[in-house]
Amino acid sequence: MVDITLTAADGHALSAYRADAPDPTHAIGGVVVVQEIFGVNAHIRSVVDRFAAAGFSAIAPALFDRSEVGVELPYDLDGMTKGRGIAWGELSIDDAVADVTAAADALAADVGGASRVGAVGFCYGGMVACAAASRAPDHLGAVVAYYPSQSAKVLADDRVQRPLMIHVGDQDQGIPSADVDTLAARWPHAEVHRYVGADHGFNCDLRSSYHAEASALAWERTLAFLTAHLTSEA
Repeated sequence: MVDITLTAADGHALSAYRADAPDPTHAIGGVVVVQEIFGVNAHIRSVVDRFAAAGFSAIAPALFDRSEVGVELPYDLDGMTKGRGIAWGELSIDDAVADVTAAADALAADVGGASRVGAVGFCYGGMVACAAASRAPDHLGAVVAYYPSQSAKVLADDRVQRPLMIHVGDQDQGIPSADVDTLAARWPHAEVHRYVGADHGFNCDLRSSYHAEASALAWERTLAFLTAHLTSEA
C-alpha cells in the first residue's frame, strides 16, 4: 500500500492510493477504484486493499485534487454538503474521466494492457466509471458501478462500451427504481443487480446504511465479473 502521483493527459498531477496483489507479476488484472463524494478516505483505501488481497492491482485516484488536495470527508451532513459541492459543482465529468484514465493507464502498463483493467466506482464514482467506459473505452476492459448517482440524468447521451455490472439497493431513494430502469434500457448489455432492503451506500461499513448481506453478495459478484472479463481473450 503506497501513495503515488499520477499525471492526467492535460498535465494535471493528482495523488492516488495504490495496493498490489501478493504476487504483482501474476495479478488477475487492474482495478481503478473510483471514490464517493467523500474523497479517497479510509473506506476507499480499504476497498483498494481488498482488491489487492483478492489478487488484483488497484489504484484509487484522488479526483478532488483538481479542487482541493487531500480531501477526506466524514459521513455526516457537513461532509455530504462539501462533497456534493465539489463533485457536482466544481468538477466536470470529463476532468474526472481524465483522472480515472490516468490511473487505468498506470495499471495497464503493469498488468498487460487496457483490456485487463476495470473500473469500480461508488455513488458519484459509479457515475464516473460509467462515463469513462463511454468516453474513454479504449482504456478499460470492464466496469462495475455501485449505486451510480445521477447517471440517469447526467449520462443521458453516454453509451457504455464495455461489459458493465450495476449494483443498487431497492431502498435507494437517490437512485429510484425508475432511474434503474432507465439505465437498464439505455445500456441493455448491463448486468443489473437489485438488493432487497439495501439503501444508498450499502457497501460502506462506515455508513449507517451499510448492509452486510448485500455488500458481501455484491463483492462476490464483482470479483467474479472482473475476473471473467479481465482475463478473457475475447
